Amino acid sequence: MCATNSFLRTLGVEIYASGHRRWSDTAKAQAVADTLEVGATVNAVAERYGILPNQLSAWRRQAKQGKLLLPAPDADAPLFAPLVVSAGPEEAPEALTVPNEAIRLIFGEIAIELPLQTSASRIAEIAHALEASSC
Repeated sequence: MCATNSFLRTLGVEIYASGHRRWSDTAKAQAVADTLEVGATVNAVAERYGILPNQLSAWRRQAKQGKLLLPAPDADAPLFAPLVVSAGPEEAPEALTVPNEAIRLIFGEIAIELPLQTSASRIAEIAHALEASSC
């Protein structure tokens, strides 16, 4: 128990004298990311973090819904991102004809151009922020 608490504190989990724990989004995201490793199971990761598997599954659902931003994977690992295809406007606007010198994010009337060197995690953060602001 002491080793688990020490491990959790390094992740930023607040542990109170009553035994209650307050999980930061960063700690939740790390636990979810651990379940995505090859060979990992929700039950094994939940046991390592000292939580119930259904709690970890709830955090996984939040991540899938975009409510919990996962840490960037190792640079050596292949990156995958969800792709959403929707019917675009009937005529392609002129703004879409950009040379391959930039990454362009279009969200409704908003168009953002980013340098090609922009990291995938930064692009994901911007897309998440754009989606969150659409409420």
